[in-house]
Amino acid sequence: MERGGCIYFMTNKNKTTLYLGVTSNLLNRVYEHRMKKYTTSFTAKYNLVFLVFYEFHCSIEEAIAREKQVKKWSRKKKDELIHSLNPERKDLWDEIIKW
Repeated sequence: MERGGCIYFMTNKNKTTLYLGVTSNLLNRVYEHRMKKYTTSFTAKYNLVFLVFYEFHCSIEEAIAREKQVKKWSRKKKDELIHSLNPERKDLWDEIIKW
């Protein structure tokens, strides 16, 4: 049985640092980032608690392939991708907790 997945970007209050991740459970994973569950992680260290982009895929394998593709991109291209969904870079947490 295939399980869907998604890629997502987290950022900090000043929108200066980005983290790109992949998960099969977006709500849970973003919650972990926000609560700094892994205290020594990159997202905890740089206070990346704002979800500014997510993109769903039919399988986790597709999401992993997409993450690998996007990780190779320049910062400018990543910013353009985020801008395509969320031009104001607002925190999308409230949007996903309504699911």
